[in-house]
Amino acid sequence: MTQDEMKKMVAEAALEYVEVGTIIGVGTGSTANHFIDSLATIKHKIDGTVASSNASAERLEAHGIPVLDLNSVSELSVYIDGADEANHYLHLIKGGGGALTREKIVAACSRKFVCIADDSKLVDVLGKFPLPIEVIPMARSMVARELVRRGGQPVYREGFTTDNGNVILDVHNLEIMEPVKLEQELNDIPGIVTVGLFAKRPADVLLLGGKDGVRTLT
Repeated sequence: MTQDEMKKMVAEAALEYVEVGTIIGVGTGSTANHFIDSLATIKHKIDGTVASSNASAERLEAHGIPVLDLNSVSELSVYIDGADEANHYLHLIKGGGGALTREKIVAACSRKFVCIADDSKLVDVLGKFPLPIEVIPMARSMVARELVRRGGQPVYREGFTTDNGNVILDVHNLEIMEPVKLEQELNDIPGIVTVGLFAKRPADVLLLGGKDGVRTLT
């Protein structure tokens, strides 16, 4: 079974968490794309979606699935999205696709956060995947210096602008032993919009697709 087939399998499994007659949050990335395609088969059962990126909104709309402005929605029943890394505490690294800020906002508005991934994303210690950080452009160099002071190796994601008009620094060489603490520390650096650590608000459910089927971690 290929990695893409595992992603598709776990995306289909996530349909069980979609509540009839509610508005749901939908993430961004290759696994989330599989979920969007699967969601199209039950689109008549939901009232609409809130997308975490322009790309996901376009894919949802192409399937005829309503996309709503989050400002017009009081609460989402569930947020379903992928991850670049996940540990056994359901802390995540997200943002490989650059949508981390909107992903974190939509997750915060959702009663339940279901993360879907192939089982290669499960790790004991976060940080092998470079930590994405969204930064206001004028603060890029200053923030990079602060990250170096903390032992990281920030790399500017050249040629990429987020949906919010900001830039991304991908931070290498981090072994994240205390994800909640690090997330809070980085949030306090002026110029950082969002850190791609989802630890203060981790996933509630982690669905992992593997050669033996889908595993559920809670």
